[in-house]
Amino acid sequence: MRLRLAALLFLIPSMALAADYKIDTAHSSAEFSVRHLMVSNVKGTFGNVTGTITYDPKNLAASKVEASMDVSTVNTGQPQRDGHLKSPDFFDAAKYPTITFKSKQFYMDGGALKVKGDLTMHGTTKEVVLNVDGPTPEVSAMGSINIGATATTKVNRQDFGVSWSKSLDGGGAVVADEVAITLELAATRPAAK
Repeated sequence: MRLRLAALLFLIPSMALAADYKIDTAHSSAEFSVRHLMVSNVKGTFGNVTGTITYDPKNLAASKVEASMDVSTVNTGQPQRDGHLKSPDFFDAAKYPTITFKSKQFYMDGGALKVKGDLTMHGTTKEVVLNVDGPTPEVSAMGSINIGATATTKVNRQDFGVSWSKSLDGGGAVVADEVAITLELAATRPAAK
């Protein structure tokens, strides 16, 4: 499926040239999942995802993305836990109000699009690779041209100084170190008039 989608992207006439898009905040989100008590996954989201994307399927070296997420919007469905996540024990939202990603390289690997870049969280920047499903073909609707993509990666929260946890009596940690991240992005550009 990914191989066919990637191949189709290179054939779509409307995507033949580089295009600049603005991330559609109303239709984009950053999601995370982390193991809790070694038995279940706690999932959450960050809202207010903003940024820009330049995409050129014919010249991936000209493609780039910059995105920012508002830490104060963290939502796991539990207000008490969300408050703890915003505290200095975790994200320290007052001191580090945003999480950002800035690409350094777009490339194909086995027919799948990858984006290498710098993820900055909790005042620490580390290089990560996003596995991209998409982008979709352009769709014209409501006066704009729209695309979408899903990007995933995994990070070790300890690498970013997000290190709070407690040990369980039988071994293991209350909060696992590995965090799965999923970015659901929609982006738009003005339609030609």
